[in-house]
Amino acid sequence: MRLSTYNIEWFQALFDAENRLLLDDHPSGRHGVSRGAQAEAIAQVLRAVDADGLVIIEAPNTGRRQSSVDALEGFADWAGLRTRSAVMGFANDTQQEIAFLFDSTVLTAEHAPGQSARAPRFDGSFEIDLDVDARADLVRFSKPPMELLLTPRAGAPFRLIGAHLKSKAPYGARSPEEARALSITNRRKQLAQAIWLRGRVEDHLQAGEPLILMGDLNDGPGLDEYEALFGRSSVEIVMGAELFDPHARQLLRPNVQGLPTTARFYDPDSKRYFQALLDYVMISPGLRALDPHWRIWHPFEDADCYGTEALCQALLQASDHFPVSLDLSL
Repeated sequence: MRLSTYNIEWFQALFDAENRLLLDDHPSGRHGVSRGAQAEAIAQVLRAVDADGLVIIEAPNTGRRQSSVDALEGFADWAGLRTRSAVMGFANDTQQEIAFLFDSTVLTAEHAPGQSARAPRFDGSFEIDLDVDARADLVRFSKPPMELLLTPRAGAPFRLIGAHLKSKAPYGARSPEEARALSITNRRKQLAQAIWLRGRVEDHLQAGEPLILMGDLNDGPGLDEYEALFGRSSVEIVMGAELFDPHARQLLRPNVQGLPTTARFYDPDSKRYFQALLDYVMISPGLRALDPHWRIWHPFEDADCYGTEALCQALLQASDHFPVSLDLSL
């Protein structure tokens, strides 16, 4: 079985208010890429990855008239994908949903949110002292994680959590001082979300339930200078000692060369691209016995992607993130 996570930049911009796909020359949410070109590129990437189930970060919007599920199933039908069934978790107000596209002949997927004393349901609020002032703060997810029960047609059920943690970027800052203050505030909130998410991870581990956690965690060990103020990255908090992702574990080793990356962004000030490892697929201990194999579909770092010119270009046009896949022998 192959599962994958993919942050598709402003996927929602490719659909109208009736969930119809817009295949035209008008600008998409990606700079310099038309809606038609981005849609074609996404379709080509998803056909190449050929996952049995796919967590989509920044999935199409769900609102008064729009439906992420309807948009995704329509897109899958147009693109000729075998993953033509969709399910999502809690809707949010950002126009960037978290959803799961899957092949119903291989598995079933059910939204199954849970809660405990240490980890409320993801659409609720979490009480934690963010700034060490002895007063509790209430934290909410702007994009509540999606918690699924997956049942393979051949194999035992397992849990999957799809997450998109808060960005640390100081959007809207008007000075270096304001950028620093906003970055620290955003990191506090992100760490609180990571602690909340870790609580649900521990719930599943203690219940003996196989678990996969995947998505865009917007963080990684050593990613920025503010991490030293808090001791650990969000990734380290969520992963703990039990969950495993080889790319995340690689970052924890000192002085390692050729570190993996999953996202590529343009910096208009320096006029250069920079890369980061932001997207992860973490598995619980029992799943490591199923011969797991991870792959980052990076257009320049993955030899097969780089050697296939059409796929390489599609990956660059489709999104500023690249898919990460996990193969398991069930």
